[in-house]
Amino acid sequence: MIVMKFGGTSVKDAEAINNAIEIIKTRLVRKPVVVSSATSKTTDSLIQLGKSACIGDGKKTKEILDELRERHLKICRELISDSQRQKNITGKIISIFQELENIVNGIFLLSELSARSLAKVSSIGEVISTNIISEALSDRGIENEWVDVKKFMLTNDNYQNAEPMFNEIKEKTPEVLCPIIEPGKVAVTQGFIGSTYEGITTTFSRGGSDFTASIIGMAMNAEEIEIWTDVDGVLSADPRIVSSPKIIDEISFKEAAELAFFGAKVLHPSTIVPAIEKNIPVRILNSKNPKFKGTLIKADVKENGFTIKSITSKKDIKVINIYSPKMLFAHGFLRRIFEIFDKFKTSVDLITTSEVNVSLTLDGYNRIDDIINELSEFSEVKMEEDKSLICIVGNNMKYERGIEKKIFQVLGDYTISMISQGASVINLSFVVQRDEMDSVIKTLHKEFFE
Repeated sequence: MIVMKFGGTSVKDAEAINNAIEIIKTRLVRKPVVVSSATSKTTDSLIQLGKSACIGDGKKTKEILDELRERHLKICRELISDSQRQKNITGKIISIFQELENIVNGIFLLSELSARSLAKVSSIGEVISTNIISEALSDRGIENEWVDVKKFMLTNDNYQNAEPMFNEIKEKTPEVLCPIIEPGKVAVTQGFIGSTYEGITTTFSRGGSDFTASIIGMAMNAEEIEIWTDVDGVLSADPRIVSSPKIIDEISFKEAAELAFFGAKVLHPSTIVPAIEKNIPVRILNSKNPKFKGTLIKADVKENGFTIKSITSKKDIKVINIYSPKMLFAHGFLRRIFEIFDKFKTSVDLITTSEVNVSLTLDGYNRIDDIINELSEFSEVKMEEDKSLICIVGNNMKYERGIEKKIFQVLGDYTISMISQGASVINLSFVVQRDEMDSVIKTLHKEFFE
């Protein structure tokens, strides 16, 4: 069997869903499990819906609800030809929106939007999109079954950034899916969503449908995991920055994981982890160009002639500089620093150290003031803003003689700091001024790919 994940742009409207169904048809003999995101921009609208209700903005709340309801009913009308099926699915969509409206009314009355409530609200998009896809498949004579992912995607109770319980998922997923999947029949389920043991809805972090697909692939020992998106594969750089990025035919699990973690949008950062466990290939494909082979991610790859595979970035980061003479010859100092980051559930991307100084970069800023206050109790702390992180990924870069000279020689006109390579043989990272990021990426791409 295979897992086919369709992202929001691949199911954004009736035309896109119809195109996705045509792709699914070509895989029927491979017993596909289809995992879908919400339609494009729906999750953003749902989050805004919850926030508007929380602050008592009834007008905005009604506008968002009405727009979402009408948009999805329009998709149903355009996508499904059989009148009875159209009646069935529109009735189901109206019912889902009635439930959503009840939840939102509760948020409005209490003026409170808990993480649990927001997870429930933001999960509705996947429920709607997969119901529409399932009905559309039936309308075209394709046998399928809609499956509630919460039956097997068990997580902890960190409602908006849930962690999967892998042992339980490995046990439950085959129990639910094996009786359904067979040649010619499709199982349709939701990405992004999970459930606690008590049945309370949770969600993964944004973009988590990729993660869902990979977890299902692992639990089912899938032949392959297909990630259908709106680009032809993993690219040598962001196409919004570089006019002619190269498509990478094959890339290793480790390289893909580095790219995803350091900002590449084509994959959720956690996607590769479950696939690695069972050595399941992951293929990135373009739903608008389905005949193109895309990028294959696997354990061992053929080299493409470039030492560097791709350049990625995080545009808006902050650099925290922590200085204390007490660090000199002291032990336990780093532990004390990172216990604070652990306390406030904040991850660090890049770290450089000297005898009395630690510098690190942050991508998320929710608790940054609290972190700085606690660090300041035993050290001098300075924060630098308007920074960007550049990450260059390639096979065995650490052992490629002269690669650093080649990189930094062409970047002589830019302000560069926090250069880090020792932690990885496939990654060289550094920090630049935010307003120089695009120019740095273009310069590097021209040097290594053009």
